[in-house]
Amino acid sequence: MKPWLSKAATQLREQIDDSYPSRLRGSDGWIADLRHQQAGKSDHIPDAKSKFVVRAIDIDARLSDNKGDSIYLANQLRLYAKDYGRLSYVIHKGMIASPILNYKWRKYRGFSPHDHHIHCSFRTNQDLNSEFFNIPLLGGKDE
Repeated sequence: MKPWLSKAATQLREQIDDSYPSRLRGSDGWIADLRHQQAGKSDHIPDAKSKFVVRAIDIDARLSDNKGDSIYLANQLRLYAKDYGRLSYVIHKGMIASPILNYKWRKYRGFSPHDHHIHCSFRTNQDLNSEFFNIPLLGGKDE
């Protein structure tokens, strides 16, 4: 069976592309490379139990000429994950936000600090959810 990207991940990536049409994409990705596969556990590895869905995307940190945009976006993703539960965790610049500390940033101790991209992992219940992400930086409305 052919791997496919979760609908939520596809939607978020499309919103980022729409908001930053000229962004660089060299560090973008979604399906596991050999290094991820050898690590054994990654949301980039297709889930054979769920028809080979992939539940993670990497978004190149070079969104615009403003180098702070990736940090700002990662923080908005973190807040969205806390409030809406569609994302399971976000990693960027050596920090991770997950349910462990109620989506507060903490030091990430994995093999890559994710300096060149933002990593977003999605919950399994989002595999078929293509709803719009109401994130202000990505066209959403402030509530």
